[in-house]
Amino acid sequence: MCLYNIKHLKRNITIAIIFCSVLFTACTGYKKSHQALLHDKSYCNKQQLIAYTAADLPKPFYTLQPDTLLTSRFSAQSLNMANAIGITALLTTYTRQCIDSNTHLNINKRLNLIEQLLHINHRINLASLEVSAIAGELDCEEERANQFAAYLKEKEAKTENKLIISSIILGAAGAISAEIISNNSSNANFVSGFIIGVSLAEASLGALMLVNKKQIEFIHKDNALTDIRTHATVSNYFPPAIWYYLNYENTQKGEKSLAKLLVEKWQLFGQVSENIESADHALFELYFGKGGTYNADQLQNRADMLDQTQAYVTLMKQDLKNLAYEIELLKK
Repeated sequence: MCLYNIKHLKRNITIAIIFCSVLFTACTGYKKSHQALLHDKSYCNKQQLIAYTAADLPKPFYTLQPDTLLTSRFSAQSLNMANAIGITALLTTYTRQCIDSNTHLNINKRLNLIEQLLHINHRINLASLEVSAIAGELDCEEERANQFAAYLKEKEAKTENKLIISSIILGAAGAISAEIISNNSSNANFVSGFIIGVSLAEASLGALMLVNKKQIEFIHKDNALTDIRTHATVSNYFPPAIWYYLNYENTQKGEKSLAKLLVEKWQLFGQVSENIESADHALFELYFGKGGTYNADQLQNRADMLDQTQAYVTLMKQDLKNLAYEIELLKK
């Protein structure tokens, strides 16, 4: 009987060691991942944006009355883009001189025409570079969030695999031990208690799998999503021309801006709740503030929102291309 008790004790000690080692692994995974990336800094934002006011933004195109010289030769989309980058007056002068170029333009006026075209193309190219720069920063921040999310998911996967293996070992050891004990002990209560103990240990491992969510500090001092979500009058992140483009809407036609459509899609697909500011202020501050403690799913969600913002910003290049193409048609 003494030998049986010693063997039984050894088995219990073995099970306890396995269970404790799993618990230790699960609890220390977050600490290791947290320490590994705690001091990470974002080097994505390199722009030096000059502060501007609402007065510096172009007036909405639908409130203006452009020269019929332009409206008869350019699409409303192209004229709105010309308004966004501040070349409407220059474009009017250039268009008028282009019309007269085949009649009575002398050499000086022709040189002036070339100079004006160079100036117009310079403004278009500069706007295109601004779009590329912002898109690059957004892509960089997206990749950064994805990298953090992948790192945490890898930690979660490793811990989950260990929990599964430990659960299998514990279940097998418990079944064998229960069989041996039942064959060597007439105490039914003891056997039942042992089986219940093993079952509880397995249930604990299952519970650990459910709560196996790693978290880490993720800081983003320059947050492009903030101005989009709060519908800011001016942006601390986007240059004036891009901010005008994202927020332009013809209220007379009931059109919505790209920024508003973007937020509506976030809400439609459940990326953020409609009343996130009031219902979950902590989550609002996490996504649209300076950062905080994220889990892998939240990091992935942030990366998706950055990717969608980048796509909308890049659309501006299509309008710039159409404007350049229509200007080129003036020469024909």
